[in-house]
Amino acid sequence: TKVELAARLGRVRGTGIDIVNHCINDVLVQGARPLFFLDYVASSRLDAARVAEIVEGMSDACRVSGCVILGGETAEMPGVYADGAFDIAGTLVGVVERADLLPRPTVSNGDVLIGLASNGPHTNGYSLLRRVFSWASLDQPYGRLDRSLADALLEPHRSYLPVLGPILRDPRLKALVHVTGGGLVENVPRVLPQGLDATIRVGSWPVPALFSLVAELTTMHPMELHRALNMGIGMVLVVARDDASVIRERLGEESWIIGELVSSKEHEPCVRLSGH
Repeated sequence: TKVELAARLGRVRGTGIDIVNHCINDVLVQGARPLFFLDYVASSRLDAARVAEIVEGMSDACRVSGCVILGGETAEMPGVYADGAFDIAGTLVGVVERADLLPRPTVSNGDVLIGLASNGPHTNGYSLLRRVFSWASLDQPYGRLDRSLADALLEPHRSYLPVLGPILRDPRLKALVHVTGGGLVENVPRVLPQGLDATIRVGSWPVPALFSLVAELTTMHPMELHRALNMGIGMVLVVARDDASVIRERLGEESWIIGELVSSKEHEPCVRLSGH
């Protein structure tokens, strides 16, 4: 529902960036680089200026990532969408050599989790966020954030291609996790084989002010917070403990060891939070 907030505030260009970067990150976790993108924009009534603004955001995001927009489709559906509402979707195709596909079968007990920072909520958790801040004047500066709530909430989804591109083919990189809907709690298990769980240490990375504010205003249990929001971690790398320092150096930006993999007798992999 980030698009609803963007439409209400008249700031839709970022939604075009959001959809492209979200798709790029989704192919990165397969070990792939983006090739081309197709878009879809639907609304109750097509507003040519608004569609142009959205597509401009998509084009800019593709250009930065060396990805091509091959085409797209628009749909005008009065009665399906509320007046003024719109929705966007995208399909991105990437390429990877079979030998470089992620996750690798070498994911094992004792591997560590390296977290990379998100730059905001990205594109998930907005039903909660809109409810939490329904009382607030979004366009006004908010002291604890050093900017307005609108700026914080509408920050475009970060692409991890610039930082991960150089190491995608490094055999020491075992798996990648794009932290989207379900947060760390539901996304990390996707790359784990049966017999492994992940232990994540809450407090092992700095939590951005926006997420700390949500935690204070809702008094949600930490497990639910880390399921609803990315809490400051947008991408997770799985590597052997002995390789962690080399991989972190190759990343070229700040990162944190946020947890490790442990053996488990449970049927399905899960995440356990410690330190809360």
